[in-house]
Amino acid sequence: MTILDDLTVTQAAPDLRRAAAELRRLKEEVSRGPDPEATRRQHDKNKLTAHERLELLFDEGTFTEIEPLRRHRASGFGLEDRKPHGDGVVIGWGLVHGRTVFAYAHDFRVFAGALGEAHAEKVHKVMDLAADAGAPLVSLNDGAGARIQEGVTALAGYGGIFRRNVAASGVIPQISVMLGPCAGGAAYSPALTDYVFMVRDTAQMFITGPDVVQAVTGEKITHNGLGGADVHATTSGVCHFAYDDEAECLEDVRFLIALLPSNNREMPPAVPCDDPADRLTEGLADLVPADPGRSYDIRAVIEEIVDDGETFEVHEAWAPNIVCALARLDGHTVGIVANQPAALAGVLDIHASEKAARFVSTCDSFSIPLVTLVDVPGFLPGVDQEHNGIIRHGAKLLYAYCNATVPRISLVLRKAYGGAYIVMDSRSIGADLAFAWPTNEIAVMGAEGAANVIFRREIAASDDPEAVRARRIDEYRTELMHPYYAAERGLVDDVVEPAETRRILIRSLAMLRAKRAEVPSRKHGNVPT
Repeated sequence: MTILDDLTVTQAAPDLRRAAAELRRLKEEVSRGPDPEATRRQHDKNKLTAHERLELLFDEGTFTEIEPLRRHRASGFGLEDRKPHGDGVVIGWGLVHGRTVFAYAHDFRVFAGALGEAHAEKVHKVMDLAADAGAPLVSLNDGAGARIQEGVTALAGYGGIFRRNVAASGVIPQISVMLGPCAGGAAYSPALTDYVFMVRDTAQMFITGPDVVQAVTGEKITHNGLGGADVHATTSGVCHFAYDDEAECLEDVRFLIALLPSNNREMPPAVPCDDPADRLTEGLADLVPADPGRSYDIRAVIEEIVDDGETFEVHEAWAPNIVCALARLDGHTVGIVANQPAALAGVLDIHASEKAARFVSTCDSFSIPLVTLVDVPGFLPGVDQEHNGIIRHGAKLLYAYCNATVPRISLVLRKAYGGAYIVMDSRSIGADLAFAWPTNEIAVMGAEGAANVIFRREIAASDDPEAVRARRIDEYRTELMHPYYAAERGLVDDVVEPAETRRILIRSLAMLRAKRAEVPSRKHGNVPT
């Protein structure tokens, strides 16, 4: 380097330092928001700012923001004098439990988080990056919908988001976290993603708000009553998880990400496990009554079987007659589907079928093996169920299981009757392995109902119909419903002791880990809707 070159660098250095300092100041200003009063209002509503939420989501100090200085180019309707940096959304990537995750977060302090052209282009950018990198995408939603002042360009921005949601479906995990209002077309993006989290009181989702509902139908209802977290968690099924505060919500988002693979080409991450793989589950004999008519909580059974009793239940409050949960067995993620005798005796109905079908399909998309615990008396009878399409909705669960190529193991705990037995991943629809406890009853229907149908005339003609009925019930149960009937015909691979349940499941899953299933050449199947 010459003396002149050295002099030039020395003279330029203060300018670069000043420029760097100005850049830091500008970015800090963008992070703080356009107005301290806006931040105060956000906090007064028990809501965090976009950057505060991202700090909770990502491992400390790992979030990298991109396009923080982006501004909209719109003019008119007052926008020409309001061009804040960031345009109401923060995008970037970071680490969650050491793995790359992408995210975008609406900043309600800027245009109430409403989406305009520049805002949408930022979201498109991070969605494309996530898809190209094969990493999960998390959206932190707190926005007022389309920016009215930008007209159709805002609507087109939503279209680009929806198209990318669909393209990424089954390719990378997509998680929507609802932390504020989400109305109109904006509600469809979360509905297209794999999981929806909501925070009570502050988050709502609806297509038309309470004012429009009242004007059109005359029904008066609050924002939370129409589309709050509990409504969607218990009634509509739109929301998978509901929480009282943002910190707890985002902590569980982190836990869910830890259970999922980064994309559909990877296996779910395995973790070291201190819970012995050959641990006996002797407590199961006390948890499950032998009498098929007695109730119990299937969650206690699941907790006894899985690693350290730790589960992550999906749609806990919706369709409680079936339980869908992510857990680990010997450190490997599994999806568990189980009938819940504590709710509606564990029958399958419209909502339970839809809930389980969606869960099975999601697990299959991301190479998560399925364990199905069966204790089902059948499908729920009734005019309402038939008229609302139990055939059509029940077919969704049947389709999801038949379409799944991941390792599949079913275990009949007590009873499995009729079509519900078939639908709950029986051997006949492709379960790799089927097991049963020694108290199992697998049949077209219960012994009482079967005897009443088969021997109806004999019973009616008898001088002692109750004695004949009791004898025929006992005969049917002895000949067709004994615990080894299905095993003798190869429909159950083995009858196992309850205490061996964890051990046999782990061994079977280890054997099936290298499973490779051939799928037919087709564009896609025609899923029942």
